[in-house]
Amino acid sequence: MHIHSLRCFGARPGTGNPALVIEDGDQDPDVRLSLARARDTTCVFLDTSADGALVIDYYYPHKRSPLCIHATLAVAAVLLARDPYTGTIAVRTAVEGQRLELVRTGDDYFVRLSAQPVAAKDVGADTAAALLGVPAGSLATPPRVASIGSPKLLVKVTDTDALYGLAPDLARIAAWSKETGINGIYAWCRRDDGTFEGRNFNHLDPRLEDSATGVAAGALTALLGLGIRLRQGRATGGDCLIRTRMEGGAILVGGAVETF
Repeated sequence: MHIHSLRCFGARPGTGNPALVIEDGDQDPDVRLSLARARDTTCVFLDTSADGALVIDYYYPHKRSPLCIHATLAVAAVLLARDPYTGTIAVRTAVEGQRLELVRTGDDYFVRLSAQPVAAKDVGADTAAALLGVPAGSLATPPRVASIGSPKLLVKVTDTDALYGLAPDLARIAAWSKETGINGIYAWCRRDDGTFEGRNFNHLDPRLEDSATGVAAGALTALLGLGIRLRQGRATGGDCLIRTRMEGGAILVGGAVETF
């Protein structure tokens, strides 16, 4: 078993979401989940299928996931470093079989993918506001559901003060997410400098709030129809910057990756 340790989406060296890329790992899902719990970080397992395709399998410390963008960027950094002249590497996800493309642009890595259909219905402002612990009138626009492979309820608030003044009911959000099939709430706002800032709520423990949520950045890009620069991590003491862009019908989500 070979383990690579990387940080992704860091806004400066030494910051970013950690991920472990594991090659030649045990195939048992329970063993994989146990490793993620023991390491207390996101683990992504790189496998080769019977037909020769590269397959990536994601595990958080608390569950297996259909898609994790920052872990996919870690895979991109490992694979593309072996052949810097390789333009694009195609992979697919283990749970949903979603096809992804890994690319490098300058010093940044990107995952190219497409917006995905969402079965879940949009949620009313009253429901979203109650889950976030704020008055419905404080939401800037009606909440919307969007997905690039892991559906998010996107809730716009007025500014960064409102973003960090939220009082989410994490237990209710977890129960609501299970009932609706939506993977948590992503609250966001537009900053005065034209960038965006966001927070992700899908854990029961507030200490586990994401420092960067690539699937939410991609979902927000799909919703807005434009590439963005999205800041995240202030609530966790992190400093992350996610970059997205659109190329025809494709969405690219990426940022910096470094080994540690």
